Amino acid sequence: MNPFPIDDIVRGLRAARHEWRDAQQRTQTGGERELPSRQIMAEVVESLTGALFPLRLGPEDLLQDSEDLYVAHTLDTALRQLHGQATLELRHAQRHTGGSESPAELSALAASKVRDFATQLPAIRRLLDSDVMAAYQGDPAARSVDEVLLCYPGVHAMIHHRIAHPLYQLGLTLLARMVTERAHSQTGIDIHPGATIGPGFFMDHGTGIVIGETAVIGQRVRLYQQVTLGAKRFPTDAEGNLQKGLPRHPVVEDDVVIYAGATILGRVTLGKGATIGGNVWITDDVPAGASMTQASLQKAKGQRPGEC
Repeated sequence: MNPFPIDDIVRGLRAARHEWRDAQQRTQTGGERELPSRQIMAEVVESLTGALFPLRLGPEDLLQDSEDLYVAHTLDTALRQLHGQATLELRHAQRHTGGSESPAELSALAASKVRDFATQLPAIRRLLDSDVMAAYQGDPAARSVDEVLLCYPGVHAMIHHRIAHPLYQLGLTLLARMVTERAHSQTGIDIHPGATIGPGFFMDHGTGIVIGETAVIGQRVRLYQQVTLGAKRFPTDAEGNLQKGLPRHPVVEDDVVIYAGATILGRVTLGKGATIGGNVWITDDVPAGASMTQASLQKAKGQRPGEC
């Protein structure tokens, strides 16, 4: 005799599912899978990572003479999987928007988006090379670029972001978010796939960094752990609903350095070459070349260090 009330639990879970589907106006009839798979997207990312860096992040027995064959086979498999997941996302979106496209039309649209994504892979590789070099040149503890690529959590997060951002731009926002949240769970670095990040980006240590959806980051920017590029407020419409997609995160111009624990909120601009000290709270524009520390901010407010 089964010691657990399995039948009762199954009935309870069925009731909970039906309540949710009724509330969300979802179909209650049986059918094919409705949503993309996190497992398949993880496989796609692993395959794309291997195709981008075959001898360092690909299979251990790969020889240089076989690189192109491996890359071609891996890309063919990964892009076919991605096409299937993109089709599922477009079908899911159609159910919410009430679009009239046929399944064949949605599949063709998904194929077009995946094709556009695939053509960007060489540029993604070059961007990642610039990120790896920035980490190697910016960290005296780094012994080689290979160490940086294989071991640094900031580079691992950027591989995911560089893959996710084009997907986001192509309107595959759910797939993009699945990619970046995978890196978030593995590294503690939270970068929204909508964030625009220029070449040569380096996150030293990285843990706890948060970069919002509409953040814009220039070239050769360096962030340390626990930095937040966040929103200051969340505007609502006349009915009290959050307004989506408004520019609400910082703009960080070229060659800016932001030290550990700094919080920059709102659509403010950190000018080119500015330095932001640790644990400061910034809600106003910072001029190019400026150095902002706790002491300078207290002085600007007419306070002595230690006063609050």
